[in-house]
Amino acid sequence: MATLPPIPPALWQSIDEVGPRWATDIRGHSRRMVGGFSAILSGAPKVGNVTRDIAYGAHARQVLDVYAPTNVKQTPVVIFAHGGALIEGDKDRTPEVYANVCWHMTRHDMIGINLEYRLAPEVTYPAVTLDVAAAVHWTREHIAAYGGDPDKIFLFGHSAGALHVGSYAYDQRFHPAAGSGVAGLIVLSGRVRAEMWADNPLAKNVIAYFGADQHAMAQGSMVTHVTANSVPTLIGVAEYENPLIDVHSAELVHRIAVVQRRAPPHFYLARHNHLSSIAQVNTADDGVGPRVVEFVRRIAG
Repeated sequence: MATLPPIPPALWQSIDEVGPRWATDIRGHSRRMVGGFSAILSGAPKVGNVTRDIAYGAHARQVLDVYAPTNVKQTPVVIFAHGGALIEGDKDRTPEVYANVCWHMTRHDMIGINLEYRLAPEVTYPAVTLDVAAAVHWTREHIAAYGGDPDKIFLFGHSAGALHVGSYAYDQRFHPAAGSGVAGLIVLSGRVRAEMWADNPLAKNVIAYFGADQHAMAQGSMVTHVTANSVPTLIGVAEYENPLIDVHSAELVHRIAVVQRRAPPHFYLARHNHLSSIAQVNTADDGVGPRVVEFVRRIAG
């Protein structure tokens, strides 16, 4: 079996260089990280098979890819939602980045689903929450054919993707009568609170999805909907985040701890930035993937 590629010294140097300056050029620094990690992820092992662009709705972006290991039955399923600041992004940012999350799951005999969804300003809240609901419904109906267990579905969101999957997982208004169908939630570098604060450089993107309506933003924020019955949640942040993401993630940890009387599992990725946090999954230096696998196995039993 192929070994996982390490993050090479030159890429670590790049990570260290952009980290303290991350917020000065989020787009440029993101491109730099994507390029560096795509090159090394091309050498990462890819175990199993992928079935691409399966429709779960009528819109062209309502599609998903199923990454499945061979010879598994009733294995847990992780649905991954990419970021893109609410107005852009693709499930295949490159042939390697974001697919790396799903290939990591197949290496551990789990199914990974790479989810595409609609974008603002074409759609507005709660359209993408409904996309997630539809994707979960599709998974429950069809994943057994790929060896997955429809009762062990986990949602995993990065950046804006976390806003969308968290909105569905936590907000009972969008659940069918039988419940959410979700066993657990993973939030990485997640926009868990929607706001248009002056120090949020991406506030205009939030407005593109929610409108300039603070009530709608609050209703679309998973921190608003924490209850004693919220699904088990794993939360991670990088040292150098898009402004306020670490602040809001800390709020989420606190709210869960207060309501459920126990702090949720959470972690901090030193040296990493908002993009490297997800791009380093399935490398030899991966600080996220093993935590996700451990969380899923513990909850799934």
